[in-house]
Amino acid sequence: MSTTNQEAPVALVTGASRGIGAAIRSQLLQSGWRVIGLSRTVPQDMLATPQAQSHWLACDLSQAELLKHSVIEAAKHWGRLDALINNAGLHLSARSESLALADYDAVMNINTRALVVACQAAFASLQINGGCIINIGSFFDKLGVKGNLAYCASKAAVGAITRCLAVEWAVHKIRVVNIAPGYIHTDLNAEVLEGKLGQYLSQRIPSGGPGSTEEVASLVGAVLQQPGMFLTGSTIYLDGGQAIAH
Repeated sequence: MSTTNQEAPVALVTGASRGIGAAIRSQLLQSGWRVIGLSRTVPQDMLATPQAQSHWLACDLSQAELLKHSVIEAAKHWGRLDALINNAGLHLSARSESLALADYDAVMNINTRALVVACQAAFASLQINGGCIINIGSFFDKLGVKGNLAYCASKAAVGAITRCLAVEWAVHKIRVVNIAPGYIHTDLNAEVLEGKLGQYLSQRIPSGGPGSTEEVASLVGAVLQQPGMFLTGSTIYLDGGQAIAH
């Protein structure tokens, strides 16, 4: 167990190596959190220059027992766990009539099953001092989007899981919140959003276009800073007003 800065709260962020997860990790580190990143592989920069306030674990989230072990190990690293950010996700597109069940299962496995496994594994540590689980969902949870049956279903399930856990675990002083972003600029979708889709979204989204990873990360930080237990079970949409615009 590391002994550095034992008073600082500890967060575990899944899918922390890129995109929204990387922004959340950076935001929390800047806010004084100690952060454990979890991704399939450990980033090379972390291997080269380990940071006192940052730790990393490699884990294939599709492997339930490995994920459970990784979350427990994360809590042991600094002897506490104050927040779990379930950010990792998988998006596969296909027409509904030709969607392969293997692809459907893969999306549900990462986006919902792994999320539940992580929450269950973190429960014992989070209840010690009270903590917060933030699930990163999607505004697709309430939309019907062509070619996105598996993804929409998985993100709708994330909202339901959030509500159930919030009701059951409030007595243990664990808050559970679902943040549901709309279109967000990341390194993974930059090329797509700079094309015709980006032009369409600039007209379709009332705020003027897709959001940034920093905006998502800032909201995560704000939810974690919220005092008391009253903010729990909610889905917070961060989509520039797109879903309500007509």
